Amino acid sequence: MTNTRFKESIRNEDELRAMMGNPSERARNKVISYLDEHCRGFIKMSPFLVMSTSDRDGNCDSSPRGDAPGFVQVIDKHYLVIPDRPGNKRMDSMMNMLANPKIGLLFMIPGLEETLRINGEATIIRDDDILEQMKVNDKTPLLGIAVRVEQCFIHCAKAFKRSGLWHPDTWYEPEERPKPARILAAHVNMPDMTEEKIASDLQEGYKTRLY
Repeated sequence: MTNTRFKESIRNEDELRAMMGNPSERARNKVISYLDEHCRGFIKMSPFLVMSTSDRDGNCDSSPRGDAPGFVQVIDKHYLVIPDRPGNKRMDSMMNMLANPKIGLLFMIPGLEETLRINGEATIIRDDDILEQMKVNDKTPLLGIAVRVEQCFIHCAKAFKRSGLWHPDTWYEPEERPKPARILAAHVNMPDMTEEKIASDLQEGYKTRLY
């Protein structure tokens, strides 16, 4: 569908390349198709990633995943597994995977401005021998997300440098930040779900239902 909201838009790759140019040889060559020692080391130190999926119609979703560094298990040079910890049971990412297994991952390490991007194909697994190794507080995840790696590459630090993400002097003061409970209360729009009630539920969940 053509977007008529904007007067000028890029319509094809030729227009895009004419304006932005082509990648350098280094940018083209940096992509590998397996997890080498450098990628494994990065994943082992990463406590956080963003998982991107889409359904069969191309509708996209991005979901944060985090735990202690090394929570993502590298099986071999072609496969890694992400444990599925308790959530709100919407399962947006996994529902997408059932329709379209293609997946994109962005691994981050606090304080490091370069990130590791991995693209591949996801499978929802329940192999006990693998999931048992991801147990935390005596609780084994019911499912895991196995990813067959197709592309791995380091992404440069420009976005993090522009944003100042890891620099505390750029952070908002607590009283200035958005209030998640207030936003949720407005969005769910249910009489019994007040800001105070949702704030209490969130804190209780964070204390008792992380694993």
